[in-house]
Amino acid sequence: MHMFTLKEILEKTACSELTVEEAESLIRLQAIVELEGIAKIDYNREERKGVPEIILAENKSVQDTVDIAIKMFEAKGKVIISRCTVQHTEALRAIVFTLSDAVCQINKKANIVVIKKKDYPVANSGGKIGLLTAGTSDISVAEEAKVIAEEMGCNVYAGYDVGVAGIHRVLEPLKNLIIKDVDVIIVVAGREGALPSVVAGMVNVPVIAVPTSNSYGFGGKGVGTLMAMLQSCPLGIAVVNIDSGINAGAIATLIANRTAKFRKT
Repeated sequence: MHMFTLKEILEKTACSELTVEEAESLIRLQAIVELEGIAKIDYNREERKGVPEIILAENKSVQDTVDIAIKMFEAKGKVIISRCTVQHTEALRAIVFTLSDAVCQINKKANIVVIKKKDYPVANSGGKIGLLTAGTSDISVAEEAKVIAEEMGCNVYAGYDVGVAGIHRVLEPLKNLIIKDVDVIIVVAGREGALPSVVAGMVNVPVIAVPTSNSYGFGGKGVGTLMAMLQSCPLGIAVVNIDSGINAGAIATLIANRTAKFRKT
């Protein structure tokens, strides 16, 4: 069953294609639909929150992930699946041939699969996001954020491997982000997590710090990194959970898209 967007329901009601009672029923149905006792899919999240429902493959069976992805695609014409294993990715790639007019985009660095209709519109919002990583080992988390932001219409300007081990490396990428006049900057770092503090002390836009689990020994697995970021001295930093690239991308998108909206007016 095709699920209408809230805008489509209102338009059809205004044109008398739907009665008020039918529209009310569709709106109620649209919010959450249960998938055979496995998952409750929030179809209306993108219209309500500005960020779409993202299917987390981690700790889900391949078959459950595929079933949920198919249901979401049939309802919305697009589905994003994160934290995919090789098995998840191959199974999702295979179902594309069974879906009408579907294409499959695989980001191996981010372990994200996006399945959508060939003509699915991704309108450029005008939102501008900067994205920096301290090291190459942080790129997978950064790419999670990048995929989400781009799927929501933002322009992402990335600079990777610019950490404080060679502080000179961050100057050129940071200068480029200032020239681009980005609305928000995501900074992904492991170890002592110093890069977000350096960046926040040099820019006048919000900085979203993402600690990664790329550390070991005392305070390992990102714990020390998270604590250091929470203790950051410069103002203007918000910190998300360890390895939470998806969350950082969502927050940055909400900031950038709202800024772009008012910039246009």
